[in-house]
Amino acid sequence: MTDESDNSAPTSDPSTTETSNDGDGSDGQLDVETDSGTSTGPSDLDDVILDNLDAGSDDPSDEASRGLFDDLLEGEPIFENKEVLRPSYTPHKLPHREEQINNMATILVTALRGDTPSNILIYGKTGTGKTASAKFVSEELETTSQKYEVPCEVEYINCEVTDTQYRVLAQLANKFIDKNAQLIDDRIAELEDIQSRARENTAALEETAFDSLDAVETEIETLEVDKSEFEEVPMTGWPTDRVYSSFFDAVDYHERVVVIMLDEIDKLVEKSGDDTLYNLSRMNSELENSRVSIMGISNDLKFTDFLDPRVKSSLGEEEIVFPPYDANQLRDILQARSDVAFKGDALTEDVIPLCAAFAAQEHGDARRALDLLRTAGELAERDQTDNVLEDHVRQAQEKIELDRVVEVVRTLPTQSKIVLFAIILLEKNGVHNINTGEVFNIYKNLCEEIDADILTQRRVTDLISELDMLGIVNAVVVSKGRYGRTKEISLSVPTEETEAVLLSDSRLGDIDDVQPFVQARFDN
Repeated sequence: MTDESDNSAPTSDPSTTETSNDGDGSDGQLDVETDSGTSTGPSDLDDVILDNLDAGSDDPSDEASRGLFDDLLEGEPIFENKEVLRPSYTPHKLPHREEQINNMATILVTALRGDTPSNILIYGKTGTGKTASAKFVSEELETTSQKYEVPCEVEYINCEVTDTQYRVLAQLANKFIDKNAQLIDDRIAELEDIQSRARENTAALEETAFDSLDAVETEIETLEVDKSEFEEVPMTGWPTDRVYSSFFDAVDYHERVVVIMLDEIDKLVEKSGDDTLYNLSRMNSELENSRVSIMGISNDLKFTDFLDPRVKSSLGEEEIVFPPYDANQLRDILQARSDVAFKGDALTEDVIPLCAAFAAQEHGDARRALDLLRTAGELAERDQTDNVLEDHVRQAQEKIELDRVVEVVRTLPTQSKIVLFAIILLEKNGVHNINTGEVFNIYKNLCEEIDADILTQRRVTDLISELDMLGIVNAVVVSKGRYGRTKEISLSVPTEETEAVLLSDSRLGDIDDVQPFVQARFDN
């Protein structure tokens, strides 16, 4: 039926007749009769319209959006399990760390006897397997404790992230509050099962420590009260004493031996002093049910020099040193990981030796070696090749080094950035064997340009030494005979990329082209 009042209805196309099928069982849906006499339902009509729209689309983005990832997915993947090459992965076997692992196990085995293990300090440079070995031993410890039904737990905290006493204690407190709540829930479930069976037959109580249903009910009520009294510690806002008390009560709620693993422990001491370590190391004299042991991991062999003597003697009961890996050891590590990480014969024979050689130059850093191998594999995948080649490793080395430089330069203080920019300007203007006085002259011009404070030449010299330690510049003290001694400075990083990072800083980005003023020099 047509609504006659609708004057805006479109005129019918002579090639189609629109008919109403009300009452014929079609629920009032409209059919379209075409020239050929074929009738199509609404869904068919939708398809026709969509097809026509697609056919008439001239938008080039449609072509781009279809198949955006198709080309990338065409090649066979090189990786079988890339996660194996990441630092967070804990392998089932750690080559060339058997001695250190056995030392840790010998110390921690007392926890499986219910005794307190000695505190352990683990030292070693970055990438020497400290954290991976400690996590491996910890997992073995917890697995064995479950096997022998001994309550032994390991809690891991990264002190580079959780770097204050409040945060460390709050994180530990909340972990044990959650564990206690789960223990209570499990125990209540057991008691409710006993209660249910005892109601049907009181003989069920004979196998338990309860002499009546009322005793079971009382135990359930006590546990529910205990659980209701647990209060999660907020990440800020409480007095530190209250946070410590909450952690103390949570850890001592029932019998357990706890090993607290503090990774990057030197960062915690650097940021918050040794109060945390002092509180944790003296806990055992006050705990009734539990025992606590500390395992500290550090890249800095000298961080204990800043500790209170009482904390130092307590914390360093046992010390384990992880030496750097040599090239052959790194090769074994990479071979073990690559067997799991890559498919078939994806690596050419020179890839692993080259990765190991590059990493051995970086103080035997296994983490660097794994990063190199993973990045080389990613570059090979982007090239859509079937194999990782030596050239991919060399590209990966350049990429990782550049990424490191970019991050270091980006996070420099403003004054250090100005000093570095002065050195770059001198080099770009053809000055070689740059000395401190020349850097200071340009530095002053740059400070005036952006209205920054001008430091003394002595302080600028100190900043150049800091850049030297970071590996951004190379500063060598040379003798100029009767003219005394001076530092000759050169860049150790790519000029263009470093300049781009510096100019991304809002203050340095406003600098107009400053032509360096080069003072007269007396070169032998």
